[in-house]
Amino acid sequence: MTHRLTDLAQSLPASVPFVGPETQERQRGAPFAARLGANESPFGPSPRAIAAMADAAADGWMYGDPEFHDLRHALATHHGIPPEAVVAGEGIDGLLGYLVRLLAAPGDAVVTSAGAYPTFNYHVAGFGGVLHAVPYAGDHEDPDALAARAREVGAKLVYLANPDNPMGSWHDAARIAALIDAMPAGTLLCLDEAYADLAPPEAVAPLDPGDARVIRMRTFSKAHGMAGLRVGYAIGHPDLIAAFDRVRNHFGLNRVAQAGALAALADTEWLAEVQARVAQSRDRLAAIATEQGLHPLPSATNFVTMDCGGDGDLARRVMAALLDEGIFVRMPGVAPLDRCIRVSCGTAADMDAFGAALPRALRSARS
Repeated sequence: MTHRLTDLAQSLPASVPFVGPETQERQRGAPFAARLGANESPFGPSPRAIAAMADAAADGWMYGDPEFHDLRHALATHHGIPPEAVVAGEGIDGLLGYLVRLLAAPGDAVVTSAGAYPTFNYHVAGFGGVLHAVPYAGDHEDPDALAARAREVGAKLVYLANPDNPMGSWHDAARIAALIDAMPAGTLLCLDEAYADLAPPEAVAPLDPGDARVIRMRTFSKAHGMAGLRVGYAIGHPDLIAAFDRVRNHFGLNRVAQAGALAALADTEWLAEVQARVAQSRDRLAAIATEQGLHPLPSATNFVTMDCGGDGDLARRVMAALLDEGIFVRMPGVAPLDRCIRVSCGTAADMDAFGAALPRALRSARS
């Protein structure tokens, strides 16, 4: 061997946060009938965004604007904040990596919830941070426990998703404001708001980029239906936002994606239509779950988490049986959250396929 990995890299498992549905399709030798595990939007991008991306493809020989000037200014206007408070990147996943790289040196304490979005943990491990996890409280992340652990360990960074993935739960704006106020000196709250476009208004705290205690993450992957384009953005204090230029991939946000995001942001009619379709699909998923004796949890996202009424072993059997039926779903990975499966919203055909497969999967899992 001629390559010499760092000691940190040598210590890490050869894994990724998620096994993709394409990998699972190759393993099973057949495509899925319904792709309901990755919280994508099968309703697709705005038609205006599709047209803009098609036009931009002809200019694909050029790198994308490394300052994403037009998109940054459009986002600033949309949110009523200065453009200096906005940075874009390769989805929230990419921005989380940059944020952890900026703040968490080897040995630094970072706080999250046990069972919360695993890509954040992946970045913390990859940069040598020490992860401290607190349990959920009643299927919600626990802001009081997060703040208390941050004080206890002297955390550089605290992560909270609101609305939450994988449970779909949410806290209101007042609770989030109280958490920001509870951050110890020198601790930054990373507020992942990937599902903000699908949440009730009371769940989204007002933006204040002058508050240096918090950075907010948003995405075009969910309500805007652009998960495959990888466009996310962060809103924060201009001094912190400027620091991203020290570490980010300046050509990471490609020209086609920038054009699509810019057009999607302007197409408010399409966003409203998708929001309505998601709400209909959530209701259908909840009804299917209830008909089969499962307990659907309230959701402010584009998925419904369903309590299977047992332990993690039962839920894993249900998920495996659904995969055998050609229905791609996922589930939380940490007890007691792992008593549930998580099913993304989808088209009417997706809902029909899931509704037909679930009774057979439950019979198989329970037998």
